[in-house]
Amino acid sequence: MYLVAQRDLVSLAEGFPGYAGENPVLVAVGLVVLLGGGFALYRYLTRSPVSRLQSLLADHDAVTVLMHPNPDPDAMSSALAVDQLAAAAGTDTVLCYSGEIRRPENRAFETVLDLDFDRIESLDDIRTEAVVLVDHNEPRGFAGAEKLEPVAVIDHHPGSGTGRELTDVRTDVGACATIFAGYFESLDWDFFEVDVALTDGGVETDDIPEDAMPSHVATGLVYGIQSDTRSLTNGCCAEDFAAAAYLYQGIDSDLLNRIANPQVDAEVLEVKSRAISELEVRSPYGFADVGEVSNTDAIPQAADELEALEGVSAVVVIGEKEGTIRIAGRSRDDRVHIGRAIEAVVENIPMAEGGGHARMGGGKISIDYLDGFGPGEGVTRDELRERLFDAMAGER
Repeated sequence: MYLVAQRDLVSLAEGFPGYAGENPVLVAVGLVVLLGGGFALYRYLTRSPVSRLQSLLADHDAVTVLMHPNPDPDAMSSALAVDQLAAAAGTDTVLCYSGEIRRPENRAFETVLDLDFDRIESLDDIRTEAVVLVDHNEPRGFAGAEKLEPVAVIDHHPGSGTGRELTDVRTDVGACATIFAGYFESLDWDFFEVDVALTDGGVETDDIPEDAMPSHVATGLVYGIQSDTRSLTNGCCAEDFAAAAYLYQGIDSDLLNRIANPQVDAEVLEVKSRAISELEVRSPYGFADVGEVSNTDAIPQAADELEALEGVSAVVVIGEKEGTIRIAGRSRDDRVHIGRAIEAVVENIPMAEGGGHARMGGGKISIDYLDGFGPGEGVTRDELRERLFDAMAGER
């Protein structure tokens, strides 16, 4: 077969000069079409991500912007950014998530900015043909998530998820909001101030300057960057600083202060106290099991607290809610990629999840599968603790 194809190609090449001499006009037209198509393809492939996002938004009457199941300020501000770009393109949006917004700063973000998000439970709840994923690259957390094919994915987390028309995943930046800030800056968007008593009627469309960002969106994006990089001190790069500097021109400092300093839930303080009292340190690594919790967001907040302790450079906190072990890890130790460490610990436990960044990771394990339900042999809580210590020490 290969020899036949090779002979055909040789014959075609040998006959082309004669054919070209007999049909110069047809050959010229063919070359123009070929070159034109190649140039068009080249232009499409080399267009900036924001240009491609603008085009696909303009191609739809409405899009769904999907955040990860328990959206944080980075996810929420990224959804707001898509909403701004869609509005400029004349496209309606529905901003969705599938889990809960429970952490105090997350609830404050939603309340202070008077955001209107829809909660979904299944794929059937998504009513638009086009879906844009922000701050995660693989749909999860609702029935039928595996069947969803997003048209676009914009994210900064590791993963293999892609969009049909656009994939912009940059794992080197500290926040998804950084990517969107870069979009707006490349488009030369300016800022304008709004009175975010948005609950008193919102911003009238006629009052919004063209190609400009309202102050509450700039504030949200700045806080999205701050929250994911711990105020530009952890896991960030030059792009994050540049994005914050650009957005700072348009922020509302009062809104930013209200979001950043919410009242603290009493259970969060109690879980932090429990984590400190239960902390086991094998220098420089720490582990704490806080037991049953009703607010799972208290677990990562407890990990944040323990990481700040002197003599602890990486720590994992676990807690349990409704038959599921939740894992939160933090690291400021260059030897410990905490996301990979947690991933290595749970990889042989059926239905378990784990992963994250070098400085911040998490996961969850069903108690049933931890106890040996299904194909696994089971892992005791003590064995889980030992696995986590081994992983932090680089022994897994």
